[in-house]
Amino acid sequence: MRGKLMFITGLAAGFVLGSRAGREKYEEIRANAKKVWEHPSVQEAAGVAQAQANKLYSESKDKLQSSKLGEKLHVTSDDSTTETLASTNKTGTTY
Repeated sequence: MRGKLMFITGLAAGFVLGSRAGREKYEEIRANAKKVWEHPSVQEAAGVAQAQANKLYSESKDKLQSSKLGEKLHVTSDDSTTETLASTNKTGTTY
């Protein structure tokens, strides 16, 4: 109970102090964050991370598709799509 009371007190104090800082402080923090994000070194690092993520995704996708599990999932998904389309009536509801 004591922990909950301390948490609520801290939450209330943070709210009061935050509301006093107001919109000006929020805008200042937002402008600084935007400036950091638009910095060339940050953008370069983000580009490198994106390229690595895309490479890993492609390699993993290829490995999965060439495995027995991937082949089984591919066949199953094709069959279930056909069954779903066949069981849909004119109003779009599935049986």
